[in-house]
Amino acid sequence: MTTDAPESTETRYSISNNVSYLYQVYCSYMLVYKNDTKADGFFDPELLKKSLNILVRKHYKPVAGWFQVSGEDIDVVFYSDKFNDPPVSTQTLDMDYETVSRHVRDSNIDLLVPTAPSGVIKPENPNIPMFLVKATYLESNEAVVLGVNYHHSLMDGTAFWMFMANWSALCKQLHGQSDLTEFDLPYPPTFGFPDIGHLHDPSKTFEHPEYSLVDADQCFKEFQPGAEKIVETVLEISVEQQQALRQQAREFGVSFTEMLCAVLWKGINGLRLQLNPEIASKSSLYSCAVNPRARAGVSSNLCASPVINTSCERTVSEIAALDLGDIAQLVHEAIDKCTGDYLFSSFDFLHQQRKQELYDERNNQIGKKLMLVYVCRKPVKCTVSSSRTFPIYSTDYGFGAPEYVRPPFLPFDGCMRIWPTPLYDARSSNAPLHVYVSQPEHVDLSRSPLLAQFKCCAN
Repeated sequence: MTTDAPESTETRYSISNNVSYLYQVYCSYMLVYKNDTKADGFFDPELLKKSLNILVRKHYKPVAGWFQVSGEDIDVVFYSDKFNDPPVSTQTLDMDYETVSRHVRDSNIDLLVPTAPSGVIKPENPNIPMFLVKATYLESNEAVVLGVNYHHSLMDGTAFWMFMANWSALCKQLHGQSDLTEFDLPYPPTFGFPDIGHLHDPSKTFEHPEYSLVDADQCFKEFQPGAEKIVETVLEISVEQQQALRQQAREFGVSFTEMLCAVLWKGINGLRLQLNPEIASKSSLYSCAVNPRARAGVSSNLCASPVINTSCERTVSEIAALDLGDIAQLVHEAIDKCTGDYLFSSFDFLHQQRKQELYDERNNQIGKKLMLVYVCRKPVKCTVSSSRTFPIYSTDYGFGAPEYVRPPFLPFDGCMRIWPTPLYDARSSNAPLHVYVSQPEHVDLSRSPLLAQFKCCAN
């Protein structure tokens, strides 16, 4: 007796109906795992690949799907019986642990991260992968480095690190029992974002200064740092300094992160004014990525990619004159305006501009391109993203937690990433916290009285 194979089913997930379409880029990270005992079988590549394929086929099916473009609409199409499995590559280098660690800290993505194609979704490249992995082994067997690239349109930072924690947990369970078919995942598998049409309030209109319209033929130039070399400095916020910041935050009625952002903004602003007094009347920009799920009434466990950007702008002299409490309130107001109706307005603004860009492309016209304002040139920029609550160091594949996880280097003046250290717990602030700061090479952060209080770590 023969049994017919189950009929193939097709499912579509649209990325055109939410703000994620703007994030047609890849985002990369490097995770270092130290093999202290030089044990054999450390990070078996076949087990890595097997566990990843099970995860995406069973729990994250869009990650094993394909992009499909039809006019201005972009869908992710995935099936029950065929899969665009994430590519996993390996290499072995004749290096010791210290050498490969230095390459990680120097953000040598060419060596340690899989090369991704252009993230721009076009009809001619529907097969671009959603997720790529490169495992680097050492001849000395002292460590393994996992380099990963993921397409930002499907997952934001929260969802990505949940994905990584789930992958590592599944791999750890397979490590002991290779024939398992059911797994305990620490986080609900999450991707996508539900329809937000119900959030629209026609009685409200918003400006969106967090985005900038740039002449299309000049768009690429905005991404260039100019003549100045952008370098990265890592500031360490000690446990005692975090406690002091929390106390200040309570006094001013803001969050810990908002208080830290105020310190960073005022510190950078004062330093740049000190270096060039002629910018006093020019723009000083604060911008950040905001997760508005709670305000939109959507659980973080159900969706991804609703992150939007928000900003606040004053003159350099105004920020210099304000005290930290006032600046913390500006930061708080910028974040607090990201309500559900603001989210819908942001999406609608992006969607309408995307329609215009497509029209211009089809008619060979040079129009405008929409860009995040933080990549445009400004005299002072403080652009903050916070990853301190993500389960970054919970990624144990069966061989212990990572020794170090490297965030992506952002080569834009004023970009700052708040990043946990291995023992950091956001609830208790029991370990130091790092801030990765991108600035021109000639800018010495220790000349700022506000920033000099933080230890400058060798990167």
